[in-house]
Amino acid sequence: MKDKDELIRDITFGKSEFDASQEEIAMLYDLFEEYRDAYVGEWERLRKCDKLYRGAHWDDIPSADSNEPRPVTPVIQSTVENVRAELSDYYPEAVICADDRQYDKAAELLTAVIRENHLACDYEAEYEKILYDLLVGGYAVQEVGYDPEMCSGLGGSYIRHCDVRNIMFDPCAVRVEDCRAIFKFSAHSYSWFKMHYPKFADSMIFDEYTLKSTSDDILHPNRGDESLLIECWFREYDAEAGKYRVHMIKMAGRTKLEDSRTHMSEGIYAHGNYPFTVTKLFTRKGSCLGYGYADMFEKQQVLSDKLDQIVLKNALMASHNKLLVSSASGFDVNDLRDWSKEVHRGENINGLKWFSTAPLPSYIIDYVNLMRDSVREESGTNDFSRGQASGGVVAASAISALIEMSTKRARGVAKRLHRSFADAVRMEIETERQYSVYKRPVYLETHEPFLYSCAVLNDEDEYPLEFRVTVKVQKENRFSVLAHNETIMNLVEKGMLTPDVGLELLIFDGKQEALQKMKAKREEDAGFKQV
Repeated sequence: MKDKDELIRDITFGKSEFDASQEEIAMLYDLFEEYRDAYVGEWERLRKCDKLYRGAHWDDIPSADSNEPRPVTPVIQSTVENVRAELSDYYPEAVICADDRQYDKAAELLTAVIRENHLACDYEAEYEKILYDLLVGGYAVQEVGYDPEMCSGLGGSYIRHCDVRNIMFDPCAVRVEDCRAIFKFSAHSYSWFKMHYPKFADSMIFDEYTLKSTSDDILHPNRGDESLLIECWFREYDAEAGKYRVHMIKMAGRTKLEDSRTHMSEGIYAHGNYPFTVTKLFTRKGSCLGYGYADMFEKQQVLSDKLDQIVLKNALMASHNKLLVSSASGFDVNDLRDWSKEVHRGENINGLKWFSTAPLPSYIIDYVNLMRDSVREESGTNDFSRGQASGGVVAASAISALIEMSTKRARGVAKRLHRSFADAVRMEIETERQYSVYKRPVYLETHEPFLYSCAVLNDEDEYPLEFRVTVKVQKENRFSVLAHNETIMNLVEKGMLTPDVGLELLIFDGKQEALQKMKAKREEDAGFKQV
């Protein structure tokens, strides 16, 4: 039997036929178990980060008295949501540029194709999921592929969010392209496998490789007939062609379900790269993964909540003043508890004494607030980044300038997101070039319909093989828009711009419809004048 390293070497360099033998399946599962054992701590970290975001971290902190208050001020949750809302203003849109002016029309067409693909796969919703994984877990994964069912069955490429709990990269690799293999997995029931893989469902082994990471912390399904569908992605190098080929094997229940090498020896994707991009928030040395806000500010969150617990406990104790009664006082303790009585009988009033809880020093309260403010400041979510102006600042241009200065960190995160997005779009273009067969209508920014087919895209006589991908922000910050529109209106009022040019330069919803109606109105007026 081959050892695991030999099989990995065979897969990497294409020396094995990689058939459906049980020996090779066992070797792949051994590699999967190696990844899984290495990821136990990572899944625990992701679970802890999610709990910190939800304010449920008290569950992991033992307490001698379960009746003690466990207050939570959602500092991390507030920070993440503020940054998330800020990054939503940097929603990316791909712009394809040609290397020659004569191909500008082709680049415009390809930009429209990518835009239509992202509308079809609802990339805006995927972008929100990406932001959550990036800010809370520390890294986000996007997958690029081709769906033949998109666009009413005409097919199209997509960029989708991939849950970080359902994918494993090589624990020894620093870059994605250096991974020996990448495992993506999801749990399914026997009935699902029976529908999708009827030939293999009865021979599969169920309830053996269900991972805790695939389930929710609250919902714990226990069906017993569940198994993991595992996608094993790997690259092999073709020395003759001088390029890599990427392949994928699907397996479940110790059974091989699909093998791309049997019907696509040239590789699933011609670009030869893993169809995944990883965006890191904070760098982790020696890993292709990253750290998030929950990792960086965990101690501040836990300590501030612990101080809150002390303050709240002191307040509860102060609300119940104790009465000390000596045995020589002659007063009945139960009689003293009855506040409805106006007269109590006893022997010695000196035997009674009230005992009150001493208040906490005021600096403790100040320290709690200072700690929370430091989290907001260090994460870049100050007042101006949230759009809260003070000191009588009301002008849109002034507010925009202050926000621009206070959002440097968010812009840095947006740059990382845009770099990963550009890499994904490049793979998306190559996937379109490889798989798109049927013509489908796309609409340019002028709302002009155009029939697109990759047969034209692959025509080397008319279209360049390489395109440059740049990223622009589709949704402008509302204060930046106000400042921009305010400048344009001032130029129009001073006569430096005509109203028509000013309208074209303004930014607002429904701008294209307004321009089209103005154009139709001018054409109608011109027709009346000719008559």
